[in-house]
Amino acid sequence: MRWLPGERAADFSPAGIAECVHRFREPAHLVRDRAGHEPGVALGGRLHTASAGPEPGLELVGSLPPLYPEWLGDRSFNQTHGVRFPYVAGEMAGGIATVASVVAMARAQMLGFFGAAGLALPATERAVAELRDSLPGRDNWGVNLIHSPSEPGHEERLVDLLIRAAVPKVSASAYMELTPAVVRCAVAGLRPEGRARQLFAKVSRPEVAARFLSPAPPEILRRLVERGQITPDEAGLAARVPLAEDVTVEADSGGHTDNRPLAVVLPVIRALRDELTRKYGYTRPIRVGAAGGLGDPAGVAAAFAAGADYVVTGTINQLSREAGLSAAAKEMLAQADLADVAMAPAADMFEYGVKVQVLRRGTMFAARAGQLYDVYLAHRSLAEIPDATRERIEKEILRGTFEDCWQQTRQFWRERDPREVERAELDPYHQMALVFRSYLGLSSRWAITGEATRQTDFQIWCGPAIGAFNRWTAGSPLAQPAHRTVVQIALNLLEGAAVVTRAHQLRSYGVPVPAEAFAPRPRLLS
Repeated sequence: MRWLPGERAADFSPAGIAECVHRFREPAHLVRDRAGHEPGVALGGRLHTASAGPEPGLELVGSLPPLYPEWLGDRSFNQTHGVRFPYVAGEMAGGIATVASVVAMARAQMLGFFGAAGLALPATERAVAELRDSLPGRDNWGVNLIHSPSEPGHEERLVDLLIRAAVPKVSASAYMELTPAVVRCAVAGLRPEGRARQLFAKVSRPEVAARFLSPAPPEILRRLVERGQITPDEAGLAARVPLAEDVTVEADSGGHTDNRPLAVVLPVIRALRDELTRKYGYTRPIRVGAAGGLGDPAGVAAAFAAGADYVVTGTINQLSREAGLSAAAKEMLAQADLADVAMAPAADMFEYGVKVQVLRRGTMFAARAGQLYDVYLAHRSLAEIPDATRERIEKEILRGTFEDCWQQTRQFWRERDPREVERAELDPYHQMALVFRSYLGLSSRWAITGEATRQTDFQIWCGPAIGAFNRWTAGSPLAQPAHRTVVQIALNLLEGAAVVTRAHQLRSYGVPVPAEAFAPRPRLLS
């Protein structure tokens, strides 16, 4: 078979091959001008069947069909969730993933989750109402449900809201064990023809993934039926399907993370998905997505190449115009590099020793939160803390006396959950935890509101992807805040991932693809 040129000749130069890589939506023909030479790339033209004697054109080595960003993931993801692209803007907590962000993603035919974690229920209720009003007839949006071991009542009330408001997608995060609340969220409304809402489960460990990839535990289903929270029919159906049909493997991400490399944990959980599908005889596809460490096109392309059915971004979206983060905090993120992150105690799981990944550059939060946790482990009450340590904490971290901080914390919990106040007044150790947790909770709010007097205490959830993103976007339109929308970030990552994928395809077939073809630059896309 021979290739005959049309308006454009075949490309054998580095610059020409790089241009062909960027034109990935066109079929690419691999051609050779002489036997034994490295192939080049040809676009357009026509194919001609070889015959005896000298032949015109070039030897055809092979052809690659068009490539589209829409096709990088699993097709069932797009079909199930009513989207064009296998891409999700994740649920940065505290409302940082705003209503505006979710609406923008939905209108761009992608999926976004509202960051409900850490918010009071009325704030989430208002956000859900706004989302429903802004996106009539659409179901490609969702809300976060975070595991709240210290506030099981809040978790239950949030699930009540998600079910009552018919939220179409729910992303469950930070779960180590299944709770009746998350099981009810997945199972309530289950019918033979499908689910009332799609549950996404964020996981970083195989044992946790197995819980979401398996049918709901019978004892929890039985308890929910006894309470009248699900029907016997729903429980019967739940025993035959996985709790979640979309499992997001969370690698080295901002916020809650185990810092696992994606290349290690993603294949393990994909294999687990296959094993449990065979074990339980599931007939519907279960998708495994990738999150954590995705800050440039090469990272996104690598995730898809490793088998991710969809990708989820988080940290980098905090730099978007729609993100609910202060200008000061965004500027701090924009200056960060790969190593400018640290682990710090988590406000919502402080007593359990759970940590979150945060920005280190420009803030003392990680070090100060770590000091509070060390003191918590060493003493059983605020009264037991030595005077010198107490004075340092009051002056440098809390900026108030223990008593004043307790009164403020007490008022907060009286409004949110009075049972916490009752417990703290009977248990000095719990009282100390609540006071120290108040600093951790307020620090993220200061970053959101831009409290200038507390900038050195900003808690900004952040993974190393921020460094990759900042290096990739430097000097491009996405380096300018006015152009840095959540949709532009998503489209550029997908477009760039398609370029990298095409470059890899061509190199795999012997084409001498230049290094610059693997590093597409951001531009304004529509």
